[in-house]
Amino acid sequence: MKSPFTKGLLDGIPIALGYLSVSFGFGILAVRSGLTAFASVMISLTNLTSAGQAAGIAIIAAGGSYFEMALTQLVINLRYGLMSISLSQKLDDTFNTPRRLLIAYGITDEIFAVASAQKGLLTARYMYGLISVSTLGWCLGTFLGASAGQFLPASLTNAMGIVLYAMFIAIVIPPAKKSRGVLAVAVTAAVCSLIFRYLLPQVTGGFAIIFSAVIAAVMGALVFPESGEAGEELSE
Repeated sequence: MKSPFTKGLLDGIPIALGYLSVSFGFGILAVRSGLTAFASVMISLTNLTSAGQAAGIAIIAAGGSYFEMALTQLVINLRYGLMSISLSQKLDDTFNTPRRLLIAYGITDEIFAVASAQKGLLTARYMYGLISVSTLGWCLGTFLGASAGQFLPASLTNAMGIVLYAMFIAIVIPPAKKSRGVLAVAVTAAVCSLIFRYLLPQVTGGFAIIFSAVIAAVMGALVFPESGEAGEELSE
């Protein structure tokens, strides 16, 4: 019988493999923005958030302020707090405060989904295994991408740099096909982003992300407040 830690490692391998390819694109993006391979890996190790890291790189490249960076990360990563609260209901009695803080570091969308799908209560060793192998995949992909970005031709790195954005599109499209609310929020955020990019260039990248996210979220909450119309199939 597998130990909880081993089971966590095995369950985390698919996540690690997915992270490996996505973070490769982040590593290339970071190096193209002027960061070193070491700095890129440290960002991945201490943040573990694809959307937050991509936005953070944009702010660094634009010379944004610490306040802008902090506010952007708060808006983008607020969902992880909600995930942690939800997942806390599945933790067994061995979880004290230090252990809760430790696994809170590694709560991502994919880790949350896998952990939530487990039967019964979660042990600390299982979460350690799940998070450690996933983090390894994310950091290794970042290192490989950052290293490759330093010597590969620009035409190739530009092509490979879209991997990170392709992941975001892949995440949005399936629910957008099923829900009018998700589609409306995604389109609103994209339109707002284009407006800030081309009509209001004086607004810095970080605040453009914040405003676009808030505007789209408020619109979605007002127009599609519950599961009613938001859950209607587009084919209807």
